Amino acid sequence: MSLPGCAAGTLHPVRSPRPYSPQASPGAQSLTERRKAATQLDIARAACELFAEHGPDGTTAEDIAHRAGVALRTFYRYFRNKQEAVAPLLAGGGDAWRALLAEEDPGTPLAEALERAVTRSLSEMQAVEEGLEVTRGLLRAAAGDQALRAVWYRVNQDSEEHLVPVIARLAGPDTDPLEVRLLAAAATDAIRVALELWSTTDAPVSGPGSPAELAVRCLRGLTGAMPLLR
Repeated sequence: MSLPGCAAGTLHPVRSPRPYSPQASPGAQSLTERRKAATQLDIARAACELFAEHGPDGTTAEDIAHRAGVALRTFYRYFRNKQEAVAPLLAGGGDAWRALLAEEDPGTPLAEALERAVTRSLSEMQAVEEGLEVTRGLLRAAAGDQALRAVWYRVNQDSEEHLVPVIARLAGPDTDPLEVRLLAAAATDAIRVALELWSTTDAPVSGPGSPAELAVRCLRGLTGAMPLLR
């Protein structure tokens, strides 16, 4: 889902060209851009698989490039290190749920719109379920790798920033920007916390204990007192 860094000690996040930033819609992309995005996703999938199988310490950039079927120089054209490579796949989950929220009509009760978008993004289609399992393996691998966790946190921060205008449009032009920002932060953290908790368990991808169920619980807990949802 997107499903969505700093090394040990005092190192700070390594800034890449942000390959995981939301892309333009497919219809607005050139063939070259679409091929670039496809290559990045292939590399991201390979990285996620290898991290889940062997852990970050047991995986090299060479391993990821080989699994993705690209040259090592192609890998480094897009990513500065192996942890950065997972970002496009993680960001896809955030892109998908924001797109579902954007489908809601302005004036729709925000609590209802948020819960519907979150539930749909985490529970529909086999592809979502497969993506959640990839995310679970990745988050388990990230538990012992600070650089990988930093990529996860940064992807969530980016998602929060891109969520602000979506919520602002639904809330209306007269809404306090502070309330919009707080709601964007709470909604993003609700999904993040739900996925992190779920990844530590063997709970299924649907039903009790699933990401969708946990995310709705987190969302209600974090936003219940917010004036914007009353």
